[in-house]
Amino acid sequence: MHARTIDSLALDSYQRAARVVLANHLITRTYPDRIALPLIRRWATELREDLAELFGYRLEVTETTARLFPVLDKLDAGRPARTTADRLFDRRRYAYLALALAALGRAGDQITLSELADQVAAYTERVDGLDLAADRAGDRDAFVDAVGWLAARGAVTLADGDAGGWASDPEAGEALYDIDRSVVFALFRPPRALQHLQSVTGLLGEEAGGGDTRSPALALASRAVRRALVEQPVVYADDLAEPHRSLLAQEKLVQEVEQVTGLKAERRAEGVALIDSSGRLSDVRFPGTGTLAQVALLLAGEIADLVLDLDNPVARIPRPEKPLADLAEQLDSAIPMTTVFAPLADSMDIFATEEDSEFDEPEEPEIPVYPFIESAWIRDTVKMLAARYGATFAAQWQADVPGLTTEVVGLLERLQLIERIDTGASGTPPPPHDLGSGLLIFPALARYRGAIVTIRTRAETELFISPTDIGAGADPVSAAHATAADPAVDHTELVATEKGSGN
Repeated sequence: MHARTIDSLALDSYQRAARVVLANHLITRTYPDRIALPLIRRWATELREDLAELFGYRLEVTETTARLFPVLDKLDAGRPARTTADRLFDRRRYAYLALALAALGRAGDQITLSELADQVAAYTERVDGLDLAADRAGDRDAFVDAVGWLAARGAVTLADGDAGGWASDPEAGEALYDIDRSVVFALFRPPRALQHLQSVTGLLGEEAGGGDTRSPALALASRAVRRALVEQPVVYADDLAEPHRSLLAQEKLVQEVEQVTGLKAERRAEGVALIDSSGRLSDVRFPGTGTLAQVALLLAGEIADLVLDLDNPVARIPRPEKPLADLAEQLDSAIPMTTVFAPLADSMDIFATEEDSEFDEPEEPEIPVYPFIESAWIRDTVKMLAARYGATFAAQWQADVPGLTTEVVGLLERLQLIERIDTGASGTPPPPHDLGSGLLIFPALARYRGAIVTIRTRAETELFISPTDIGAGADPVSAAHATAADPAVDHTELVATEKGSGN
């Protein structure tokens, strides 16, 4: 492993490069910023070999792009694509994005937005249930969101015009884009030919990721555990089967990941979490600024106090199973089977287990139980926080406490601190924007108990929040809105900070 031999003065630079490529998978001249690609190119050889050895990942670096091809061990719906306005992609936007990539791959050096829309519209005629009609505002908005996603990553660059103008009125507005073909080709590089797959599960596993399939099973399991450490907020031992659970407990394996990434591992009896104080590896920084992050931290503290109250113990229940097949079946139902090349189609079933001579038959693990809190308590607690600190919230959330509750719970679930369940539907996950029957509370949430709350008051003459306050955690958007709306009164802002890690 090269990270062990790099000089201590240069190790920080190498670790920053590793965090950038693990966080973004695609690096271009402008994405995620202009200094990322030169940094990756400096350490290309070392990164390529270390990432392959430790994680089974493949890294390709050119003059204009760096592309990491990760290994997917499971389907994960928790990291969806987002628009430039931070809205989640729906199925239509994903479809337009894929078809736009196909059209750009056949285009020249430039293309207008209307020409690209016409090509995508022609492709949609070959997909049942999908179309792109330029006379429908909803279709235009979805298409512009897909193009905006590509523009953010440098696949296309606006040369003239305005995409928003075309979305408002395609007869009057237009946009011209330069195409960066190297980025287009780097974006869509599936590990296997999609026309040979009958199921999305064919993309899972180290074989699909380009790893060494001749490696012993122990090496494959070790790489899977290292991947979990850098891809998940928390790796709980109870979620792992043997031999992965035993490997997670090995200090050497965790130290290897620490040395490559520069992160520090926080070990508990329940599992391991890599703490990223740099913010360059995490897609969600927590604790953070803004109303959602601040309320989430306060809610986490209230939940921890409730769970740790020995005088009033909460109910504990086992975690309902969430079979991978459910999500796989939903994705497979959207595959246009007419495009599958039947003679070479792969009907691999990744749910089938194989005999593995390297490991003994594992003992039946004890089923863990977790604290369970009903949805009514969660709603009441957020209402209490809103009544106490609501004047400091962004205006959007002051008027929508139910919506705030849903978003805050969603944030905590993305961080793997809680899980929404529906006890009345055989453990079936609740639908989006629904709290279900309640929440299962995971051990890592205890580290956020005892949040320190500070209410800062600004005088009526203080029109703008100071940069030091922003750095300390204030919400500049809500603060500026409140001041402009009512300049005749003093204004307050909420700053909730983490007290420290719980044991």
